[in-house]
Amino acid sequence: MPYFCDMLSIETYQQKFVEYLEEYSEVRDPKNLYEPIQYILKLGGKRMRPVLTLMTSEIFNSDFKKSLNAALSIEIFHNFSLVHDDIMDDAPLRRGQETVHEKWDVNTGILSGDAMLIMAYQLFESYDDNMFRTLVEVFSKTALEVCEGQQYDVDFETRNDVTIPEYLKMIEYKTAVLVGAAMKMGAIVAEASLEDQESIYQFGKNLGIAFQLQDDYLDGFGDPKTFGKQVGGDIIENKKTFLYINALKLSNTEDSEQLQHLFSINPNNPEEKIEIAKQIFIESGAVDATKEAIKDYTKKAFNVLETLHISEDKKTVLKQFGEQLMNRKI
Repeated sequence: MPYFCDMLSIETYQQKFVEYLEEYSEVRDPKNLYEPIQYILKLGGKRMRPVLTLMTSEIFNSDFKKSLNAALSIEIFHNFSLVHDDIMDDAPLRRGQETVHEKWDVNTGILSGDAMLIMAYQLFESYDDNMFRTLVEVFSKTALEVCEGQQYDVDFETRNDVTIPEYLKMIEYKTAVLVGAAMKMGAIVAEASLEDQESIYQFGKNLGIAFQLQDDYLDGFGDPKTFGKQVGGDIIENKKTFLYINALKLSNTEDSEQLQHLFSINPNNPEEKIEIAKQIFIESGAVDATKEAIKDYTKKAFNVLETLHISEDKKTVLKQFGEQLMNRKI
């Protein structure tokens, strides 16, 4: 992706961040605490959140190196939440590799996860008192919201009456607030104005909601070669996604009842279940409603850019990033 105004490319931010992460995540004693931490941190992923922290600090005229600890804190917290989520979901794989609790055991996953949360807070100690306090306030608020989002998600598994506003709130808390916080923390380190800190948070949060809605869509209709996960995984697991909730709302009675039945069973042949569900998603208009919602939240994010006190070149950088994110196939 070409960048203007002397900013680095996404790939360069990723590279700089991974170099810093590798320096940080050395295994020390006790090894059974720190090896699982190093393992999950090195499993990769897109590193989207820390890259956003670094990029945002440069958007507001600061050297990205100053925000490396804030970016690392966000990445460690994100991976801590994955370790504990995987235990809750009894998930065997993460990014195609064994999950921490499978490779070691559940107790190791809990304790190493706890240590990661503490390490995430420790990283703020490198900033001066005022900045430390501001960063911790944003971080603590966000961390609690992520836990609330995870609880909503768990609650939804046993409910058949989840509404679209409830679902949007869940993905806002579980996923999008961390994207917003990653950008806000970059702005805080760069000492941007309070107004710009809030605006960049709203940009990130709305983009995060669009990103998660697109994930829902790609789970059902992505290209298996590029998606990186099993297409139809949410359908197999009976997850009440944006597609599912819209399909229930928009379908005729017969299709609605069939969909509810499909999402109450675990058949030996999941392929047929996936195909029938996808057909109902298309015919009910749920696919179109999901694509429309993705566009709406992306547009909300882009509208926020107009309020930022930065150059037009830098607004273009942020818009390009958003467009790249929304045109992904994975």
